[in-house]
Amino acid sequence: MKRRDVVILGSTGSIGTQALEIVRANPERFRVVGMTAGGGNRELFEAQVAEFSPVRSGLGEEASVEAASMEAAVVLNGITGAVGLRPTLAALEAGNVLALANKESLIMGGEVVTRAAAPGQIVPVDSEHSALAQCLRSGSGGEVEKLVLTASGGPFRGRTRDQLADVTLAEALNHPTWDMGPVVTINSATLVNKGLEVIEAHLLFDIGFDRIEVVVHPTSVVHSMVEFTDGSTLAQASPPTMLIPIALGMAWPDRVPGAAPGVDWTTAQTWEFIPLDDEAFPAVSLARRAGEQARTAPAVYNAANEVCVQAFRDGDLGFVDIIDVVGATLTAHDVGSYEQPLTLDEVLAADAWAREEAGRLVAATQSSTHGEKHRR
Repeated sequence: MKRRDVVILGSTGSIGTQALEIVRANPERFRVVGMTAGGGNRELFEAQVAEFSPVRSGLGEEASVEAASMEAAVVLNGITGAVGLRPTLAALEAGNVLALANKESLIMGGEVVTRAAAPGQIVPVDSEHSALAQCLRSGSGGEVEKLVLTASGGPFRGRTRDQLADVTLAEALNHPTWDMGPVVTINSATLVNKGLEVIEAHLLFDIGFDRIEVVVHPTSVVHSMVEFTDGSTLAQASPPTMLIPIALGMAWPDRVPGAAPGVDWTTAQTWEFIPLDDEAFPAVSLARRAGEQARTAPAVYNAANEVCVQAFRDGDLGFVDIIDVVGATLTAHDVGSYEQPLTLDEVLAADAWAREEAGRLVAATQSSTHGEKHRR
């Protein structure tokens, strides 16, 4: 078996470190030729470079763009946030297979990214979209009735909006089933992550938003499902680990034996599925609105959320205010003309505008909150 040359972007993050676990366990299958990180953990990055001896390594966005452009079998984009867009486009332009964990780049880039990609060039690494891709192997596009994304529900499943008013940062970071970075963990708590995944599923599989559903599945064993036109539903199940979708993304369409342990069928289990509470968690319906508007609306949704999550982490914004500010930013945005193809410059301009507008709204919310407390 010929080894695959792999470039790992975001090597010190949750996705990157697990990808390196897979490479470490399968040296006959994978060779790291490029490696980049954001720079927040230089000591770990230096240790990774020393261990894997990539041809190219570096810190920061430009280093990621350069690494994504080098000749490789697979570029794994494990960067978090909008900063992953340019590396995504660089990997596609270079003709590399893109194993995509950085959903933000596809969502904000929209048609700019899909136009740049050849058929089959983007392989999903998100567990939900990896599950969908696996289930879709069992039928043709015309046989698909709907896609069903599962959501753990995060740490606040079952709470009403009023009960979410005093959520703390520590509570939001305490995810019941997944071990992820702080931004993704908070996005999971608000269900913004699931909203982003709805847009991602639409772009990856060219399925209308009216045929993409979300259901809450607290144990995160069924990662997503595909319902076919004859009434049959196929589900992909495995324990809540990212090792399986990461390994599959790097080896696609092949599987990596022993990537992670499977479900223990010798123990009793109950799989529960619960309808999503859109009133308490409006992030998914708001994402659908952004996705249906298309053009720069998804970029605004993502950028505003990134600003709000940081404000929440800094103690400058309440938990429920995150989605309120994202929604207000989206309402204030003009997506422009649908007559011309979307350009990268328009995407980046919308991203910058949304960050400024969301920052203004955060400050206004903070001022209003302080004023209310003072009146009390």
